[in-house]
Amino acid sequence: MIHLDTNYLIGLLVQGSPRAVDVDAWLADGQLLAASSIVWCEFLNGPVTPLETTRAEAVLQSQIIPFGQVEAALAADLFNKTGRRRGSRFDCLIAATAIHARAELATVNRSDFTPFLAHGLRFAISPEISPAASSSAPPE
Repeated sequence: MIHLDTNYLIGLLVQGSPRAVDVDAWLADGQLLAASSIVWCEFLNGPVTPLETTRAEAVLQSQIIPFGQVEAALAADLFNKTGRRRGSRFDCLIAATAIHARAELATVNRSDFTPFLAHGLRFAISPEISPAASSSAPPE
């Protein structure tokens, strides 16, 4: 399972964007995509249209992962173990949800989440496009 950060939800709405290409490739590979309820809230803060919300929810197949007591305790632990960095609380919430779900996190802001790697967070790797598919030049 891959948890999408807010920047991926926004990016998947832009046809042909690097985020949309990644999401399409993961879906083609049969990956289950999800987002934490924290990310979903950030996304809904928008601005987004009802159609964009419906499209994002369809891509996620309604896999909005709740944030509960276990995730809250893990997020607080992450906050304390990573230096109580100002402005990192939402990152702690997002990372805790991914860690607890044993999911990889797809984010553009890797540097914000790097401190959590030592505590079980894993990054999703952008799918590689095969050379045949990415080549628009005729073979030599």
